[in-house]
Amino acid sequence: MAVFFVGAGPGDPELLTCKAEKLLRNAAVCIYAGSLINPELLQLLPPQAKRYDSATMTLEQTVAVMREAEACRLDTIRLHSGEPAIYGAIREQMNALDRYGISYQVVPGISAFQAAAAALKTELTAPEVSQTVILTRTAGRTPMPDKESLEQLAASCSTICIYLSTHKIAEVSATLANFYGADCPVAVVYHASWRDQQILQGTLTDIAGKVAKAGLRKTALIVAGHALGRDIPASKLYDATFSHAYRTATEP
Repeated sequence: MAVFFVGAGPGDPELLTCKAEKLLRNAAVCIYAGSLINPELLQLLPPQAKRYDSATMTLEQTVAVMREAEACRLDTIRLHSGEPAIYGAIREQMNALDRYGISYQVVPGISAFQAAAAALKTELTAPEVSQTVILTRTAGRTPMPDKESLEQLAASCSTICIYLSTHKIAEVSATLANFYGADCPVAVVYHASWRDQQILQGTLTDIAGKVAKAGLRKTALIVAGHALGRDIPASKLYDATFSHAYRTATEP
């Protein structure tokens, strides 16, 4: 018996991995991440499956459910939003399972930043503009490490995806504008891939006003950077004069 940390993906049930869907359809016990999980995903669970909303549970209570399931020789699905490796808080759960000798596996999922890029119909990297994507958040009840302030990260002018920070959009925009310029394109994507998905696009000058008017504060991702623009040099990948090892028709 084992615990499966399963990435629920960004929300759209069709963006689940095949493995994640199979686990959900056969689950006996499922602990899911509250309102971050699209209710449509829970409909995949068998009617008799035991369901626990972790939004109301402590770490100790969560682990207790896992231990009880293991004692009954039942697998536990620990359903996390997006990709469990990013802000999933799975480390402390795995540490507890290690102490109790309970085996576990991790099933990856599509993250919100990927679903947001798809919704925006954009590429997060661009030749000669940005070849780096930063995934970060701003300080809240959990402080940021000293060397990971938004100012330090923004200095690279890389494409930046900021989680858990929509309520600070005015502050974030002002900080980024000091490095990217006030006219830098930015988007805020609410519930990427959900049925009620909402996309706000603008510049670092006007996005805060648009977010305030829309009343968005949570469950949205901020994406900023000049790679979001369209007037960008074309990649050399498909240039007729450009050859590389991955396109050669013959072995070297």
